[in-house]
Amino acid sequence: MLDGEAYAGDDVWDDGEWISWDWISSQLEDDGVDEPALTEDRSFGRDGYPLSVLEQARILEELVDCASRHFENTGRYLQIWGELGELYAEVKWGLRRHGTHHPGSDGTIGGRLVEVKTISPEKSSNKVFVKSQGDFEQLLIVQIDSDFNFRAKLFEREALQGQLSKTLRGRLVDEQT
Repeated sequence: MLDGEAYAGDDVWDDGEWISWDWISSQLEDDGVDEPALTEDRSFGRDGYPLSVLEQARILEELVDCASRHFENTGRYLQIWGELGELYAEVKWGLRRHGTHHPGSDGTIGGRLVEVKTISPEKSSNKVFVKSQGDFEQLLIVQIDSDFNFRAKLFEREALQGQLSKTLRGRLVDEQT
């Protein structure tokens, strides 16, 4: 259910259309791309990239489906918003997460340090706050709505409010306004 409507199949929603896993697999086979085998400890490879971005997309879809079903069954949300936001950033934005804890940023996009903040459907505001001493150059705000649809925007650190305070503020604003 990423960036689109609910769909009964297990395909991927990308840039306004559904793409089947069969088609994706056939493209990988046709291009001769071989995903590296998972290591015993399931560590990250390729300098911060997961061993299989395709597998990360599958995991994200499954977690979103699980969280949605849990909400439908209990009326309560699973508190996994930050992880969903970072997985979405990996799959959709090419985030390369740090292999170990790196205070002040979650990873890099295009070689630049990025902090990811996720707005859950439980939040009434579209504002986020980050510590100004954080080691990041860009802020990616990911919003997940009550239907588990995602949207995101990448901000330059300089564009955030509060440059002289302890916290910087960013806001995800509707493009229509």
